This record gives sequence, structure tokens and C-alpha cells, in this order.
Amino acid sequence: MIKFATNEYSDEEIYSILVPEIREWFKKKFGTFTPPQRYAVKEIHDGKNILISSPTGSGKTLSAFLSAINELLLLAKKGELEDKIYVLYVSPLKALNNDIERNLKEPLREIYEEYDIEEEIRIAVRTGDTSAKERQKQMRKAPHILITTPESLAIILNAPRFSKKLREIRWIIIDEVHALADNKRGSHLSLSLERLVYNMEKEPIRIGLSATIHPMKEIAKFLVGNGRDCLIVDVSFLKKMDLKVISPVDDLIYTPANVLSEKLYKLLYELIKKHRTTLIFTNTRSATERVVFHLKSRFKELEGKIEAHHGSLSRDVRLSVEERLKKGELKCVVSSTSLELGIDIGYIDLVILLGSPKSVTRALQRIGRSGHFLHEVSKGRIVVLDRDDLVECVVLAKEAREGRLDRVNIPHNALDVLAQHIVGMAIEKKWKVDEALKVIRKAYPYKNLPKRDLMKLLHYLAGEYEELEDRKVYGKIWFDEVDEMFGRRGKMARPIYYLNTGTIPDEVAIKVYTIDRHYVGKVEEPFAERLKRGDIFVLAGNTYEYVRSGEMRIFVVPRPDASPTIPSWFSEQLPLSFDLAMEISKFRRKVKEKIRKGSVVAYLMKEYDIDEKTAKAIEGYFREQMHFFVPNDKEIFVEKFEKDGMRYLVFHTLIGRRANEALSRIFAYRITKKHRLNVRIAITDNGFAIIYPSWKEDIEDEELTALFSTKNMKEDLKNALKDTEMLKRRFRHVATRSLLILKNYLGHEMSISRQQRNASILFKVVNDIDKNFPALKETYREILEDAMDIENAIKFVRDIEKGKVKVTIKNSFLPSPFSFHIVAIGATDVVLMEDRKEMIKEMHKEVMEMIKCMK
Repeated sequence: MIKFATNEYSDEEIYSILVPEIREWFKKKFGTFTPPQRYAVKEIHDGKNILISSPTGSGKTLSAFLSAINELLLLAKKGELEDKIYVLYVSPLKALNNDIERNLKEPLREIYEEYDIEEEIRIAVRTGDTSAKERQKQMRKAPHILITTPESLAIILNAPRFSKKLREIRWIIIDEVHALADNKRGSHLSLSLERLVYNMEKEPIRIGLSATIHPMKEIAKFLVGNGRDCLIVDVSFLKKMDLKVISPVDDLIYTPANVLSEKLYKLLYELIKKHRTTLIFTNTRSATERVVFHLKSRFKELEGKIEAHHGSLSRDVRLSVEERLKKGELKCVVSSTSLELGIDIGYIDLVILLGSPKSVTRALQRIGRSGHFLHEVSKGRIVVLDRDDLVECVVLAKEAREGRLDRVNIPHNALDVLAQHIVGMAIEKKWKVDEALKVIRKAYPYKNLPKRDLMKLLHYLAGEYEELEDRKVYGKIWFDEVDEMFGRRGKMARPIYYLNTGTIPDEVAIKVYTIDRHYVGKVEEPFAERLKRGDIFVLAGNTYEYVRSGEMRIFVVPRPDASPTIPSWFSEQLPLSFDLAMEISKFRRKVKEKIRKGSVVAYLMKEYDIDEKTAKAIEGYFREQMHFFVPNDKEIFVEKFEKDGMRYLVFHTLIGRRANEALSRIFAYRITKKHRLNVRIAITDNGFAIIYPSWKEDIEDEELTALFSTKNMKEDLKNALKDTEMLKRRFRHVATRSLLILKNYLGHEMSISRQQRNASILFKVVNDIDKNFPALKETYREILEDAMDIENAIKFVRDIEKGKVKVTIKNSFLPSPFSFHIVAIGATDVVLMEDRKEMIKEMHKEVMEMIKCMK
């Protein structure tokens, strides 16, 4: 049963369960317990599974470890600590692991210095970076607390000798649960945990630590697995927040791009200057690099005091930035997503979000990085640069202040991840199929796994397809279908499992080195392919000139005073969440109603905590749109117009980017199939456009309305995906995870280009074998459910079929203001942001001219 904790224990009650040494140390160090500790420590001591959700700096990590350290110290005092692992701590980030090790060793050192304790509590980290020497040391003398990652845990489970030291674990702590639950790393971990606890006499206590997340009950089920109890400690909204939406200019339409840029960096500089340490979040790596470059080049006093931090930088560069930030040596760090999780980065007193973070949960996680302690205020400023962003962020800020979060989406029945664990399980022992299925279904993401899917996986992994053997895909297990038993086949299963386990796909990244072979970072392959000698680009906040390339590397020379000649990365924008999209839809309806009643400005200022200038900007935007039609949660708008020789069908479906990606492809497929048209699609968070030459036939309104049908939506989307780059790339990812392609065989790594070539051949082979072949089925599931959002797209269309949402179709001479961004994205000649801004300005002038003529 999943329940919320209601007992808040007093200091005396918690002190009463602690050994004297910890009690005295805690009193001296902290004096009193924090809210998460008051709710959690005693319950963990009593053996309950716990999920703790609380802000950064609230003491949740100590809440998790305190009971365990207390018990270990009790054993240490008696000299009864055994040579085994008592506590398993799993984190998605290696950097977080090093933090935890440091933060655990420090209090223990202080306690051991103060008191005479017979035995030492050993703590060790085991990740992909752990040396062979350190692993051997851990084998000889097991750490009492083992700190690891999901990937390393999966490997340890199959280590013949070391895995025995895991058999009597008493506490499992999963940190940053929210960063694992919504992806395949989480599915992987959930299966590892079930394999770990299977056949244990006494199940370990599971403790999950999470930032703000929703729905908490789902995350609790993910943490403890199917059918177990869990107590939720939710103190996530105790921290005060100072959150405002701001803009560098008053006029978001007509301010020239260069002036907007100038004012933006001036605004950022003023904010940085007024605060001790500022953390700026952008939504793409390219934006991170651009912001650092411009701030450095415009404000010389920031030289050496501002740095970039993102996933494409080398580990040494990232660690150096984190260390300098912690020591207070930096005034500002600009990051994309890499600093969202709880790495200890010291004191931050302001977080700036450049543009919408696209989800309330992400906004709260980012803003929560400021005001590190519970009593401090988290201060955040969201900087907006266009009118759509303004509307979105005003709604997002209100939702964040009121603690209404987006729902997390847990992937279900990922067959590629399961394939790895079937091989891992087969290495351990012989299994009956029903026994294995029971273990698998205890993992929450697999609670409803059909037996037939498991059987198909077993047939594939047993190498029962001659067509695959011809392509050097051999069996990794044996499978007896009559007795329904399976087990390991040959000695190669173990090294194959060790070298190929994990879920993070290999993306094609080209390493960047200076001429003297100093590693700088990585760029994506399509970007590297476009470079020509003499091009200057930004990486790690510095400028480099491209010299030459060779063997998946490019060589550069630093050019600190040169301006970039080409933009950096091709990065995917963060997608607007479905839940936030729904709230923006409701907001549109409310604003339209208030404008009609004549009370909109006062309403916006009061309800959304914005100033008069911002409220009037929103009112102006909506008044312009009302000359066309204001789409909202009850009525959607399809507008038809011609522009520059093209016919535009703009669907104002505000359902988030992932659901729009699904819906737009389905509609484009249906139109193409019926009218034999070659169409182009432009997709945004707020809707999409289907574009085709204007000399082609017009599509009647009735036919457009008929597109909103739930019949065969999934099948139509699958058909629309045929021969797309997305399908080919995702199949490669799934094929490597499914062990259909071995990216590493006996220490020989297969290049990504060769993986892709093999994937293309195997895609055809498995298509011929069975349209529901596990790797094929999983590729489509991953695209439809994880990359896109087919379920919410279907739900939206069903609401239209039921009459809950009306569809209004209108012909127009001009695009409406709400469609400007969609049109600009669909224009083939618009590449740079400046060009897009210019195009929007021209469209706006035309609309204002039309409104003037109507008066």
C-alpha cells in the first residue's frame, strides 16, 4: 500500500533511536532535525520503504543514510561489522557519487576522531571509471557502503564472486529517482533491483530521494516495485520562492534583433553583478556557448569568472567548473541541462532561465538550485524574448508557485532493456519461464508484461532464426520451449553481457582536439561535416578555428579574439509538456473572456503576479488574435491561407510538441494518401502546419474535419514513419540494446557508422521474419510513446469526436498572430533566428494594416 507520511517526530524521539556518538555529533553539527528528517528517519529505522521528496539543501540525503550509519556504528563499536555490503546507494550521475562519498566520509571522520570506535566503516565507489586495482581491493575487503550507478549495478549482479557480497544488503538508496523513472535507465535499474532481492531471506529497505515530481504515488511504485508498501514523505513545497517573468525590452515584435541581443546581455550582466553567484540555464548547448561567449566578449570584468557547463565538454573541464563554483571563484555558470540534478555546486543566490523550460517540474528543479538551504528563498527569473514565450512563462510561473506539476511518464515493457536482463539472468542459473516472469513483473515498468512478449524474446535470444545467423547474430541463451526453461549458452554470454549492458545510446559525436592534441570537447557529426578550413566556432565558451579532420576527430587552433563565423550545435529544443499545454489552453479561454468583459489587465496582474506592462503586452497579443479566432481548451482553430506560392493548413493544437509530432505526421500521412500530395510539415509546441504548393487542389473543410478521427491512429503513424531517419536511428539504438548488434565484442568496439550499416541490413531481415519481432516492436513503441506522445494525441482527438472540443476552420488572406512562429518554422529560406524575427515582424505589419482597414 502506498501512503503519505503523517507522523512528524520530535528531536527527542529521533535522538532516542540514535547511538550516543551520532546523537552528540548531530547536536553539535546541526542542533535540530529538518522536516524530511523528522518524517523519515524514524520510519526507516522501523523498516519501512520511504520515498522522500524535498528541496535541495533540506537534508534529505542524511535522512536516507542516518538510520543505516547508526546501525553500522552500533556494529562497529562491538567489532561485529562483517565483510559484506550493507548499504547500496545508486545514483544516475557519477559526479553525484563522488559528492556522496565525500559527504559521508566527512561526518564519519569527525565521529571517529571524537570517539574510540573499534572498526572502520568502509565506503567505496564503483562505476565505469573505477580502476582494476580498486575493484580488486573491494573484492578482498568489501565496502560496507557501496556507491554505484544503474549500469555498474547490472554488471556487478553477474560478477561471480563480488555479487555474493550483495546478498545481505539491508538498505537500498536510490538518489534522483525523478531522473530515472521516465527513461530506460530507470527500467534497467528496476529489473536489476528485482534480480538483486530475488531469493533474499529478508528484503532490504528501499529509500528513494527525489526532487519535485508528480504523481508521487507512481514514483513510489516505481521505487519499491509491484505489490510492496511505501511511505511518501512529501515536503517539497516548504521552501519559499521568488519567481518573476521578465523581458529585456518592452516591444517584443519590432525591436531589431541586434538591439534585443544588446539589451538581453545588458540585463543578464546587471543581474549577475547584483548577485554573488548566478546560474543561467539555457535550453540548448549552442545557446549555452553563445551566452558565455557574448558575456565574456562584452563585459571584460567577467573574464575568468564565467564558464559553460554541459554534457559535450570533457569530464575534466566539467569537474573544474564544478570545483571553482563550489569554492566561490565564479560569478556565473551557464548550463543547458547538466546542472539540473543535485551535484553539490555550493552557494547560488540567483537562477536565470533563458526562455521557457517547457515544464513546471523542470522549472522548479532548476530554480531550486538557488538558496541552497531550506530557510533561504529560491530566487528565479525567467527571461522571455517573444510573445508566445511570454504567455507560456506567465502560465508556467503561476503553476510553479502553486506547485502544480507535470505528470511523469514511466516507459512500460521496454523489450530491449529486458533482453539484456534475460541474458544476465541466464548467466546466473537455469530458469523456469514462469519463475522469471514473476521476477520481471515485480519491476513496476514491467508489471503488465504479456507472457507472449517474453516468449518471443526467448526465441530470438536462443538464436532460433536462420536468417539472423546468416548475419552473424547468434544465440546467447538456450531455450527449451517444451519444458519452458532457459539458461546460459556457452562461455561467451558473460563477456557479451558485461561489454554491452546499458541503455544510453551511442550518438555520433566527433572529438575536438587542438593541434597539440589537447582534448577540448565534442561536436555532432552533421555539424563537423559542414566545417571548412578557416571556419570559426564556439566550444566550451571559447572560439576555435577549424584546421583539419581525421578518424572521427577534428583539429582546431584557439582563436580567443575572433568572432564565430558559423553557429554551433544542431540541438533539439526541449518539448512543451502536455499538462502545461493544457493549462495554457485554459489561460487562452480565460483571457478571451476577460477581454470581452473589459477587465483583463487587472485580472492578469492580480492572478498571475505580473506588472501592468506585461499584462498589456498579453492583452495586445490576444486582441490582435481575436480578429481571427482564439483557439483554447474548448475550441481548436484550423486556418487556411496562401503565402509565397504555398498553401498553409495551420492546426492550432496546443497539446505539447511530442503529441503534435505524432498528430502532424498522422494528418500528413492521411492527406498524402488521399490526395497524392507531397507535403511539408512545420511543428511547434502550440500546433503545426501542413504545407504544399498553392497550385495543387484545395482540401475541403469537411475533409479537414474528417482528419480528426481516432481510427487507426497508431497504424497510420507507423506507416508515416517508414523510411524515415528517425526510424533508422532509433532501430540502431534498440538493436544494440537488444544485443542484436554487439557494439563491443571481446574488447573490439564497433564504430557507430558500422553499427548503423548493420542496423539497416538487420532492419530488413527482422521485418521479413516477423512484423512483431521484439526489436522492431520496441522501436515503434519507443518512438510512439517516448519520443512522441501518441496516447495524449489519441486522447485529444477522442475529445473532439465526443464533442468536448469543437473544431473551427477559416479561410484567411493572412496568417493570424498565433500562427506566426509556425509559419516562420515552415519557411524553407528562414535559417537564422534573426531571419525568423524579421519574417514575424513583416507578418505582424500586414496584420496591423488589415486591422486598421477594418476599423
